[in-house]
Amino acid sequence: MASKLKDKPLWHPFLWPTWIVVFILFCLSLLPMTTKQKLGAKIGRLAYRKMRSRRRVTEKNIAACFPDLSLAERDELVEAAFIATGRGFLESIHAWWRDLDPYIRNLKITGIENLEEAKRRGKGVLLIGGHYSIFDFALPLIASLLDKPGYVYRPNDNPVIEYMIERGRRRHFGISPFTKYQLKQMAEHIEKGGAVWYACDQDFGRKSTLFVPFFGVDAGCITMPSHIARTTGATVMCVSHIRHPDGQYEIGFSPVLDSFGEDEAADAKAWNDYLETWVRKYPDQYLWMHKRFKTRPEGASSIY
Repeated sequence: MASKLKDKPLWHPFLWPTWIVVFILFCLSLLPMTTKQKLGAKIGRLAYRKMRSRRRVTEKNIAACFPDLSLAERDELVEAAFIATGRGFLESIHAWWRDLDPYIRNLKITGIENLEEAKRRGKGVLLIGGHYSIFDFALPLIASLLDKPGYVYRPNDNPVIEYMIERGRRRHFGISPFTKYQLKQMAEHIEKGGAVWYACDQDFGRKSTLFVPFFGVDAGCITMPSHIARTTGATVMCVSHIRHPDGQYEIGFSPVLDSFGEDEAADAKAWNDYLETWVRKYPDQYLWMHKRFKTRPEGASSIY
């Protein structure tokens, strides 16, 4: 079905139902942000009740990463994670169609001196990030701080959804997109002084060749960030992005990782450690719904 969808033009009748969904999402994007936050919380609570398989994955992840929490505390965190993701969904559609200038002006930036140091080196910048609930909303916030911003993404199988999301992303600050099949173009972008945001904290199955602790649990990690750093000579740092209860958003930049690219295991540990530090501060805002520990070291028992 996915391959058949990819082959169809945007105007094909088979895709008309998807266009109806896009229209509904556009209408929702017109709501005030305060209304979106309230509606997003309701969507999150509904998903918590109805999406049982995703809830089970979230429960397993949180139990593995926060073993010291009581069962009641874990349940509370699981529901909070769904609420944060529901809000993040509506924040994403806001980013695809609405003005983000008010949020950029009110943006809190941690570690801006680290980003400025990376820029001064003039080698291009590789920003290693993670999957938080404000993903698409965070992209233009980060891009507003970069010279020649770019990002890595996975194309959507539905061409209408792909058109909606990528058109929404690329309308901000001339952001350049790169798929996993465009490593050469990505390298050229970095070598010309560009910056690329790469969220590489998901489990990529057999491509996860390293196992590095994340919250004390061996997590499969890819070596592609190390390869990109070696190939391009980029200055490497980590980035995180969260929402505060008062409606302000925060972007955090790590110090420059000077030895990145020399030791792949050490590289993966560096970005895992940075990500864990931020997630511990805002645990509900990480995307716990994906199977972060799907691939296990030989002999290790399954978490799911």
